[in-house]
Amino acid sequence: MLSSEPVTIFSETIKGLAFSLSEAAVDHHAFERPLPVCELAKCRATCCHDGVILSPEEAHVLSGESDGVIKLEDGRFKTEIVAASSDRLADDFPDHFPKTRCVFLDEQHRCLWQLRAVKEGKHPWFYKPTSCWMHPLILRNEADRPLLTLLSRKEDKAEFATFTQCGRSQVDAPPARESLKMELEMLGDISGRNFYDQLNGPPGFLSEEKDINSG
Repeated sequence: MLSSEPVTIFSETIKGLAFSLSEAAVDHHAFERPLPVCELAKCRATCCHDGVILSPEEAHVLSGESDGVIKLEDGRFKTEIVAASSDRLADDFPDHFPKTRCVFLDEQHRCLWQLRAVKEGKHPWFYKPTSCWMHPLILRNEADRPLLTLLSRKEDKAEFATFTQCGRSQVDAPPARESLKMELEMLGDISGRNFYDQLNGPPGFLSEEKDINSG
């Protein structure tokens, strides 16, 4: 069910996402993978080390509020990064990641946009770029249809998602369908489709139309 209050300021950006989600198949098998819940004190925002690509709307809104948004040579927009000393990086920070961090992180590795939203009584991700809060979830096309899934290490050609703490399988962690509860609920707020219940309900709990498996 759609939230009565907007969950994000980026209304145009999520329109396309909402449409894709309404049509998407769900990779149930991928969401059984054990993934740890995000622990900032441990990961120190490793997933934010290289900033994030922004939609034109996200770039326009954020640059109107603060410095820290840059335009790349290919015309895309991105959050700026700064050099990071070793004490600001996780103990298991991947060797192949550049030792940098997003300019919108504070000393405790917290997102400044998220802190602002909480202070204003809005959804925590109200100002947060879509690619940030969706990580490590992805939507990709498969068999001419969007698929909501998670990358395996073998599929991770960019060597990014599965090298971050919240995207890397961990034997004693809960299944991704539980550890990514907030992300799945956010997708539900945007699309009007209850992904969390779809992935966690007993067999037959939801209609066949909604209970979709890939493959």
